[in-house]
Amino acid sequence: MNTVTQTKKSFQQEYKQKLCTATEAAIIVKSGDHLCFPLGVGEPTLFVKALAARKRELEGVVVNQQHHLCPDYFTEDSVPHIKVNAWFTSHVSREAVQKGWADFVPNHFSEVPKLMRDYWPVDVAGTVVSPMDEYGYFTCSLSVGYTMEAVRKAVQTGGKVVVQVNPQCPRTHGNCHIHISEVTHIIECDEPLKELDIPPVSAVEEAIGGYIAEMIEDGSTLQMGWGGIPNAVCTALLKKKDLGIHTELISNGIVDLMLSGAVNNSRKNIHRGKTVGTFTLGTRKVFEFMNENPTIEMHPVDYVNDPCVIGQIDNMVAINATIQVDLLGQCCSESFGHLQWSGTGGQADFARGANRSRGGKAFICTASTAKNGTISCIVPALMQGSSVTTSKNDVDHVVTEFGVAKLRGQTAKQRAMNLINVAHPDFRGELMEAARRMNRI
Repeated sequence: MNTVTQTKKSFQQEYKQKLCTATEAAIIVKSGDHLCFPLGVGEPTLFVKALAARKRELEGVVVNQQHHLCPDYFTEDSVPHIKVNAWFTSHVSREAVQKGWADFVPNHFSEVPKLMRDYWPVDVAGTVVSPMDEYGYFTCSLSVGYTMEAVRKAVQTGGKVVVQVNPQCPRTHGNCHIHISEVTHIIECDEPLKELDIPPVSAVEEAIGGYIAEMIEDGSTLQMGWGGIPNAVCTALLKKKDLGIHTELISNGIVDLMLSGAVNNSRKNIHRGKTVGTFTLGTRKVFEFMNENPTIEMHPVDYVNDPCVIGQIDNMVAINATIQVDLLGQCCSESFGHLQWSGTGGQADFARGANRSRGGKAFICTASTAKNGTISCIVPALMQGSSVTTSKNDVDHVVTEFGVAKLRGQTAKQRAMNLINVAHPDFRGELMEAARRMNRI
């Protein structure tokens, strides 16, 4: 038996030695430990549920995470046992944050790995991974984000690394590999990955998507989030040519663009020929398309979302959604007044990056009204207590179903008029009156 064969065999032996049940893995967590789990589908659900099952045995455990899946310890009685610091709330953690059972950490998504290095201990890191290859490597392709930094810090400080191996997790290229030598506990799981249904596209979203698509040139590189508007944009772009992808999220819409040939990444300044992302949401179609696909690379968020990296890409287009926009262009995309709804995520990262890009464009999108047309999403001033997600200095275009308002480089009075022109007609009169009182027209 040669040396290479012996080494590969030793990886398999090490794997068997570290294999355990979720319950056995959860026993490693001690009172006072700080844990870190990936966002979304990368969350190791079996481990998290096993941890929650023994929460009353623990005191002062802290979980740092963005966009949670398992609701098991988001209850008022969990607080003395397991406290959650949410970096971006989900449908699971939202109520807990709003009621004070969990806490919220303001952040730019691109800075989370650095915040972890500088401020947050990691005693236990856990993640979903693809099966190990013959060289001893897993990939955390579903949620690379800050996962690599969490694993690195746990290893460096003598902590534990728990991987939940799922054969349905795609194996991808990029900086997303974890070696068996870094892992302390392995849980095997063949449950279907959490899929998100594709939201239907409304007439309003279709109109917004159409306006944006008209302003996207062949050869542009795109970043898009999740929801009806990105889906509408993707549909409207199917006949474009030589598009590229450099984005947080790999989704169904992006896969459809790649399959159609509209995306080939042939004109990108960096990672030419490659679609680049940092996490994945969608259906099984996305997971299967990503598996061993040489045209897709997954990298940590402090690289993918770095405005300096984004700014190197010519004709970079960033497309994101918001809740409210005031007449100066401040965008609140994450709260209703003081009530936290989501988080900053990468919206500001990509707005700033697109502004640095030669030929770049950034779009902030919203329906003109909410609550069945009873309130305007373009307002004189943001609701009291609202968080400013994209600042007046970073906003470029604001898009509603009534058109596109160009704000970057415009005066305060020009901005107000441009925004009023894309507001719903039912609210333009009162917006004009408010603008007059503010000396904005």
